[in-house]
Amino acid sequence: MVVSVRRWLRRIIFMLLLCFLTITMYGGCRFIAVWITPEDPYRVPQGQALKVFNEEPFQVDASSIYDKLRLFYWYGE
Repeated sequence: MVVSVRRWLRRIIFMLLLCFLTITMYGGCRFIAVWITPEDPYRVPQGQALKVFNEEPFQVDASSIYDKLRLFYWYGE
């Protein structure tokens, strides 16, 4: 049985390089994800900004299913 040291050395170098590049890419993606994410999206607004949120109780409409479906497709909600 012939064991080629060069072939095994190339395989080991390839695996090490693959692991290194995978870890580097993963770290880069994590860095970009942390950089893009806002600090606290639910914080109290500063300065002249207003936080607009008004919870209304559930209201039963007299509109038909057709009207509701038409509005759904019209507004995309």
